[in-house]
Amino acid sequence: MDTPVPKNAEEEAGALAAVETHHAGMLKRLEALIAALTHAVKARDTGAEHEAHEVLVEWCETELVPHALAEEGPLYGGPGAMPEGRLLVAGMLAEHKAIVGLVERLRGSEGVDAAVAAGAIGQVFALHLEKENRLLMPFIVESPGLSLANSVAGLQELVGEAHIHAALGTEPPAPPANG
Repeated sequence: MDTPVPKNAEEEAGALAAVETHHAGMLKRLEALIAALTHAVKARDTGAEHEAHEVLVEWCETELVPHALAEEGPLYGGPGAMPEGRLLVAGMLAEHKAIVGLVERLRGSEGVDAAVAAGAIGQVFALHLEKENRLLMPFIVESPGLSLANSVAGLQELVGEAHIHAALGTEPPAPPANG
């Protein structure tokens, strides 16, 4: 990565803010899903537990795991090829494997075991996001050979749908009408 990537400081800051906002939204949603499952388990409400478990597993499969996989190429590739970033990226990839393993554990569990697996997913994911937000992304922004804006361009899984529409100058689709 000896060749400097042309950067626009405003675009880099916008990309960083978009990823951090998307991460915060993901973590908030995950925490709410974990709380619903934990509450149902504590209340011994098997119907609510089954529903909360199903919703959490689905969210992990459609949001969490795709988000992690989307990061592995464009976001991790540049820093992972640099001596200064190689170990950080290796640690981040190990956390992805741990999260996927915990999702598998969650899928096959119920009751207290499911609540424990869900809590572990939440803790590992929160730590992972903190490292991405405070270590990896600033490293990318500050490295002359890398560009966060270029790394996440067009990747809804990394920045969220709202950022993609803003970058394209289009409006997000209207939410479905109730009724």
